[in-house]
Amino acid sequence: MEDSVLSVKTDAATAADLGSTTMTGPNDTSSDALLAFIMASLEDDKAEDIVQIDLRGKSAIGDYMLVCSGRSTRQVVAISEKLQDKIKQELGRASKLEGKGSGDWVLLDTGDIIVHVFRPEVREFYQIEKMWLGGDEVMPRPTTS
Repeated sequence: MEDSVLSVKTDAATAADLGSTTMTGPNDTSSDALLAFIMASLEDDKAEDIVQIDLRGKSAIGDYMLVCSGRSTRQVVAISEKLQDKIKQELGRASKLEGKGSGDWVLLDTGDIIVHVFRPEVREFYQIEKMWLGGDEVMPRPTTS
């Protein structure tokens, strides 16, 4: 698999297949296993239009970036807070959460993975995925509900 490939709507099982290690205890998590854990949480919490961007070899800010949407400010905040709590409770990992006050765009930084949760209108305005796409990659079309 090429490092520059953008995966759209990757499910947790596919994300888990990317990594060969599994989570065996607190702080014993590969970035691929953490990715699978986060993807499963986002899917469980009904995050929409999940886009996974592989940052390995592109940036030192992390291994992956996930961008998704919530239908309302309340859902954006709930998805983010629940994910932060799951990561702490189940994996024993600290993460940083920014932007939950407004609920338009919340960023969760786990160290290895950056998660952006947007309201759809705000996501469309900033189009953050475009900053990380290469010339041969195609921007996914948003799905309508």
